[in-house]
Amino acid sequence: MASPISIYNSTLTDTNSSNTSRESLKMEPLADVALLPGEERVIDKDIIYMCPFSGALKGKVFITNYRLYFKSSDADVAVTLDVPLGAICRVEKMGGASSRGENAYGLDITCKDMRNLRFALKQEGHSRRDIFDILFKYAFPVSHGLNLFAYMSQEKYEENGWSVYKPMEEYRRQGLPNDKWRMTFINDEHKYELCDTYPRILIVPFKANEEDLKRVATFRSRCRIPVLSWIHRENQAVIARCSQPLVGMSGKRNKDDERYLDLVREANSTAKLTIYDARPNVNAVANKATGGGYEGDEYQSTELVFLDIHNIHVMRESLKKLKDIVYPNVEESHWLSSLESTHWLEHIKLVLSGAIQVADKISSGNSVIVHCSDGWDRTAQLTSLAMLMLDSHYRTLRGFQVLIEKEWISFGHKFTSRIGHGDKNHADQERSPIFVQFIDCVWQMSRQFPTAFEFNERLLVTILDHLYSCRFGTFLYNCESVREQQEVRSKTVSLWSLVNSTSESFLNPFYTPESGRVLYPVASMRHLELWVHYYIRWNPRIRQQQQSPVEQRYKELLALRDEYLKKLQELQLSDSTPSSRLSNSSLPNAPSPATSAPSQQYTHLQTPF
Repeated sequence: MASPISIYNSTLTDTNSSNTSRESLKMEPLADVALLPGEERVIDKDIIYMCPFSGALKGKVFITNYRLYFKSSDADVAVTLDVPLGAICRVEKMGGASSRGENAYGLDITCKDMRNLRFALKQEGHSRRDIFDILFKYAFPVSHGLNLFAYMSQEKYEENGWSVYKPMEEYRRQGLPNDKWRMTFINDEHKYELCDTYPRILIVPFKANEEDLKRVATFRSRCRIPVLSWIHRENQAVIARCSQPLVGMSGKRNKDDERYLDLVREANSTAKLTIYDARPNVNAVANKATGGGYEGDEYQSTELVFLDIHNIHVMRESLKKLKDIVYPNVEESHWLSSLESTHWLEHIKLVLSGAIQVADKISSGNSVIVHCSDGWDRTAQLTSLAMLMLDSHYRTLRGFQVLIEKEWISFGHKFTSRIGHGDKNHADQERSPIFVQFIDCVWQMSRQFPTAFEFNERLLVTILDHLYSCRFGTFLYNCESVREQQEVRSKTVSLWSLVNSTSESFLNPFYTPESGRVLYPVASMRHLELWVHYYIRWNPRIRQQQQSPVEQRYKELLALRDEYLKKLQELQLSDSTPSSRLSNSSLPNAPSPATSAPSQQYTHLQTPF
């Protein structure tokens, strides 16, 4: 595998690479930057940006309650930075008043989006105190008792993104409820009493009553009982999700939990219910020491499969290693060994491979249960990716939004804990790029099936950017019950409002709808790639192409086709008026109605390359 620099830089020469970098970093002049509604400027300061690509650059930085913006004053090197404060992980002071050496006194800023920033100031009169205090305060508002920017924003959009996901509608689309599965409102009626990290509406076996659910909840970690996520319309096999059973070191049993899993199995007459435990076997055994564990032989008519996906701590360290090799410099001579040492693609492979096993088992008509430890990290990765493979609806622009809302947001992936929204505690061991990993897996699938997804790469990058930005309420807080307490839907804007109001820019022009097709990506290292346009996009030597030249040309040709079709319709309309028919009949070479081409044959025009 060639290094990303050599791949994307093969057409550039040394003489024009600097020009390319300048073009890729240009933005609007400082005075013309449009602040978002609700965004307010807090401080301006002359500063030196220690650019890893262009060297020390004098300029001005300004900080608002939403972003840090820098523009260089050097006319020859026009560099700008536009960083949402939510993307900042850590702010540290660099050097002291007695530090020697040019530009040794200033600020070091670590970002969550794979880049680091370093600014230098003059060593006089505590020149950095004001900017450090303000940046620290507004980058970590939760730690200072302030609101996240999503609550300050006053943006308005044509579309209301909060209406994208309606649980009842989504379950009805799947054909639920039916004679084997029912909706329960036990979590709604009793204010999340059954499970405070689950959504209000749950789908459970028809034969399980409310008392059964309560007894099962006592034996599942965080009370996250097995509930249906998706059902196959033809063979009625289901994907159910939950957390680990509380077996413990003594090997405790719970007859209600065992019987409940048998009800899940019976719902589509599966001979054996397959339980996919996302963890490595050794981790699942170790969890017994803390009261957890896994389903043993006492669970009759079940098959237990461990998928060997590592925990949140391993994933966090893997991404840190990846960041070290891609920013600010890519070492081309050792690229393959450096990438391998991060194990990032190896983790991507294991997640995809696990989802493929789930999807394949469902396709063969067998129901499955998926869980990890608490059922909100690896579990969400596996269920959502398997559903993406099985159900083409989730591969549409709006369907993908529903998938994220359902499997990640409503089922309690701990976004606040994993991302650290507005929290200064950068060393928090709860942080982990689990959702980033999921989006990476989706990108890998879109690379292998370029016509299967209605949305493009830009959507995936936009989702990850606003995972951190705190501009929208979509990814705030850990679960549905807390979002209701914080009035997220009434007081913030949804990311899907932005996406669906500007949907054209997120569409894949190569998309070909295929309703019954199941996607099985190849989960081998030979077929997986590093997502260069996300992880290395801040390096100016990587040419910033939001669209491939082929995609851009295809869009241009489609627009040209639409223009010609419009003109054709106008001509046919004018041909159908009595006056035009009269004038045409008087022409010696006018075609007869019998030889005129019918309008419908033009609706299938194919635009050649």
